[in-house]
Amino acid sequence: MIYPSVDELLKKVDSKYTLVSIASKRARQMREQNKYLIDKPVSHKFVGTALEELYAGKIEFERK
Repeated sequence: MIYPSVDELLKKVDSKYTLVSIASKRARQMREQNKYLIDKPVSHKFVGTALEELYAGKIEFERK
């Protein structure tokens, strides 16, 4: 089972495109800086960890 689920993540953002955009940008930041916003992520990959951070409410975004 995927954690967090896509359905739960879509409650935090307005579209799948926004979800992918936020996760990819945050994953790139983590790869470059090696800093995480959550302790002990479940995922071992950057994109999965970025989705966990979004689900935990650690990532904020603003629609322009």
